Amino acid sequence: MATDTHDHPIHTYPVRVYYEDTDMGGVVYHANYLKFIERARSDYVRQLGNDQNAMRDAGIVWVVRRIEADYLTTAKFEDELTVETEVVSLSGVRLTMGQLIKRGETEIFRATVTAVCMNALGKPVRLPAEIRALL
Repeated sequence: MATDTHDHPIHTYPVRVYYEDTDMGGVVYHANYLKFIERARSDYVRQLGNDQNAMRDAGIVWVVRRIEADYLTTAKFEDELTVETEVVSLSGVRLTMGQLIKRGETEIFRATVTAVCMNALGKPVRLPAEIRALL
């Protein structure tokens, strides 16, 4: 059974849009929003105390299982964005996070990301208890 987890404040992560992030039209290329939210998720779990290198050394890695994304408007070269990340639900086998990219108060991109843990053989495993405790 998933549990609602609102014990942690919303994590914010700043992103500046560089030329390399844009397409021929001068707007952020759609796949780069996924990179922005990945960096924010990694920063969030690191700040909570989840050492992903230690996890990998123990034979467990985080894997994105599902992303549901909505592109709301465009971001452009030199924009200063903020990625907001929060835990939506947590169960023994999956973590679901809500992520929002904003420029000021304008919502640019919204995603719901479900992640699971896998072992070195590529098989799903339960989230370690110490990780569930952090979240």
